[in-house]
Amino acid sequence: MVPSLKAAFALLSLLQLASSSPLAAPPPKQKLFEIIRHIHLYLSGAQMPCSDTRVAQVVFTDHKLSEQVLLCQAVKALSRVSRCKKDYEPIISNLQSLQGKETCSLSHDNEIYLRHFLPALGNFTQGLFRRLGTPAA
Repeated sequence: MVPSLKAAFALLSLLQLASSSPLAAPPPKQKLFEIIRHIHLYLSGAQMPCSDTRVAQVVFTDHKLSEQVLLCQAVKALSRVSRCKKDYEPIISNLQSLQGKETCSLSHDNEIYLRHFLPALGNFTQGLFRRLGTPAA
């Protein structure tokens, strides 16, 4: 009787511990997939929200900058979209979670339309997604 009571108490304690711990965050690959999916939905739709809005240009092909800095710059560029902000919030929040604690600066000297920014961001995130899918050598 006592061993089964101890086992029940241990099981109850384990359940309580599991229920009180926070859920694990989705892995980076899942967040990248969500970003890519949202961008694809906007690009394949009849109307991209606020496509004529100008945002700061992020040079995703600049190999001098780390991926984290480029993600940070993309967050800054998209965060400045005031109209249709809620449409882009899923992309912004996933980018923020991927960038970590990286800080960056972003010049607004060169601006492009959002309809040109999103495909560039999509290509960049697809590249990151592919790199995560390949095992490290």
